[in-house]
Amino acid sequence: MSGVWVFKNGVVRLVENPGAESNQGTRRKVLVHLPTEEVITSYAVLDRKLTALGWERYHDDPELLQFHKRSTVHLISLPKDFSRFKSMHMYDIVVKNRNIFEVRDV
Repeated sequence: MSGVWVFKNGVVRLVENPGAESNQGTRRKVLVHLPTEEVITSYAVLDRKLTALGWERYHDDPELLQFHKRSTVHLISLPKDFSRFKSMHMYDIVVKNRNIFEVRDV
């Protein structure tokens, strides 16, 4: 087992990811569309930006939002629920769309 032992209110427990329980020490990230400086706040906004860049939406998997660009082998796979859109997904978009998107700390 790995993690941190926390003693609180007379109870000791193992916390495997201590930063996940509180936002202390962790910064929230946002995806920014650089040409407009717009923060991506929903999949509808992201869909419009990616479509304008030549990405096409796949509708094969009901659990994922997927985009493919015909001129490449790249595939962007995102969780269906925007609240589960994490920094790893943001960085995937940045890598596949250089100079168009950026991940920033809030």
